[in-house]
Amino acid sequence: MNTYNKFIFLFFIIIFIFGFLSKSALSEIHASLPPRGWNSYDSFCWTISEEEYLQNAQLIAQKLHVHGYEYAVVDYLWYRKLVPGAYVDSLGFDVIDEWGRMIPDPGRWPSSKGGKGFKDVAKKVHDMGLKFGFHVMRGISTQAVNANTPILDVTTGKAYVESGKIWHAKDIGQKEKACGWMKNGFMSVDTTLGAGRAFLKSLYHQYAEWDVDFLKHDCVFGDDYQPDEITVVSGILKGLNRPILYSLSPGTSATPAMAKQVAPLVNMYRVTGDDWDNWGDVAAHFDVSRDFAAASLIGGNGLLGNSWPDLDMLPLGWLTEPGVNVGPHRNSSLSLDEQKTQMTLWSMARSPLMFGGDMRKLDDTTYSLITNPTLLEINSFSSNNKEFPYITSTTYSEFLEEGPNFRKRSSKDTNGSEKLALGLLSCHNLEAKGWFLRAGDTNLDQVCWKWGARSKMLEPFCLYKTEPHLQSDEDGMYSEAYQGKHHLRARNREGLCFDTSSKRKLTSKEHKTTSFSQCRLDANQMWELNSNGTLVNSYSGSCASIKVMKANTTPGGIRSWIATGRKGEVFLAYFNMNPTRTTISTTISNLSKAFPNINFQSCSCKEVWSGKDYGSLLHSLSASVDSHACALFILTCT
Repeated sequence: MNTYNKFIFLFFIIIFIFGFLSKSALSEIHASLPPRGWNSYDSFCWTISEEEYLQNAQLIAQKLHVHGYEYAVVDYLWYRKLVPGAYVDSLGFDVIDEWGRMIPDPGRWPSSKGGKGFKDVAKKVHDMGLKFGFHVMRGISTQAVNANTPILDVTTGKAYVESGKIWHAKDIGQKEKACGWMKNGFMSVDTTLGAGRAFLKSLYHQYAEWDVDFLKHDCVFGDDYQPDEITVVSGILKGLNRPILYSLSPGTSATPAMAKQVAPLVNMYRVTGDDWDNWGDVAAHFDVSRDFAAASLIGGNGLLGNSWPDLDMLPLGWLTEPGVNVGPHRNSSLSLDEQKTQMTLWSMARSPLMFGGDMRKLDDTTYSLITNPTLLEINSFSSNNKEFPYITSTTYSEFLEEGPNFRKRSSKDTNGSEKLALGLLSCHNLEAKGWFLRAGDTNLDQVCWKWGARSKMLEPFCLYKTEPHLQSDEDGMYSEAYQGKHHLRARNREGLCFDTSSKRKLTSKEHKTTSFSQCRLDANQMWELNSNGTLVNSYSGSCASIKVMKANTTPGGIRSWIATGRKGEVFLAYFNMNPTRTTISTTISNLSKAFPNINFQSCSCKEVWSGKDYGSLLHSLSASVDSHACALFILTCT
């Protein structure tokens, strides 16, 4: 090879390396820190329009962008027509193109007409200085399979041909692998087939053509784990000419072992079910966040950058009800102390921060909370984040409130009193099978839990089955969605129906209070009893189960997290999960167990929420913390 050819060869090698590194560096910008933004689901469910979305995006740009909130994400069913009969799991109301791909509903997204998709919306968002994102489902839609649309080959721009055959949607759709919580909507595609992979490629190339920056991929993780599809999609995104942040949702039943398989393929992944604005949902995140931090998954290697365990969106501010076809209409049900606890845990665990409230009604209190500089500093730049178990409670006494589900065993049973605790499990779990139908002492049938031999002395736990009550003409539009499904209520809860989010476990206290709410035509309150003994919820797709808990089981407790800051400071958070005010303490020697290289006797301490200056640490650090509240300390050490 002569000198000239060597020079040309070296030149192209340098260009190739530079291009690869530039692409990687650009991608890492999107995931080197926990992503931060806004998602439409908590405030609009699926019904958001282009006008409403852009109004929110403009306010994000004006008020939140300076605080690091950069993504404006449209949640699910942007392709569904908002007409009578359309609901979360309806069939036949979606807008698809000739290749079976979802395209925006032009009734709600008028700029999409003429085959533009989200191109114009993305441009407007980018012009605001933000990044554009939207939600996608697993595999292929049932509607496309029923229409048997051909599959696009993006390399030729024509129908996909292999072995002399033109491939169609029915060739790749796997009806036996329908999405658990949207069975009529979507199913997996066979990724072992070239045609299956070609269909997925046609989807994500289309999204890239729309200039998307963030994709939230649903029904592929947790209970609906689809590792093959995640792997294929990750490979497609890695090969595109624009960086796209890849997010997985939801994460009901997700485990650290499962996450370790997918973390290198994505940028964020939900580790819980849907989080809504009740204390039970907030409290359920403590064990989960502890386990994923202990597995060293926070900020691990991800798709062309990093990946982050996601504790779900922040249901703060002006919200809608879960699983309904209406827009924003109420303030968050969390108390201010509970909201501070949620924001503090999300920040200490370095979860992505995706605000869910309607920006058009953003109040000063919510704004101050989600832009708190200390919390955002911790969320972005802290390290060594972990639960801190070395704390004590000096005023805590066990609390247990007897509810309507309380039962006592006979005096011969040494276990004494026990309570029933509601749980939500995957419907594939054998522990979810135990429900049966029996005739009640009224004209209402009862859905009851069948106790095993160990608990045969307990009275059956039963709920009364009633037909969904239509409260308005609007309810009537969606009654078709709930045919064959029922409201369930306790004997002494007239007018209140069994209600649930997609959390796997709720405490017995929450079963008494939070799990019953005013009866309404809502997927969260719709239950179907299957012949195999499972009781499935229409909203979460999970199944209910009942467990016996000892009456001295503590429903509260105290928790703590610790982390180091980028300037050498230490962040320490106390959380009071109890129903009463509690004093939480630790000692300098215990702090040294977390970070033995820090001289805590040289530390001065200030509490963030109260602004109280604790001065120099001597022997211990104590704080009296209200119920469901937290204390957040900054320890500055020399």
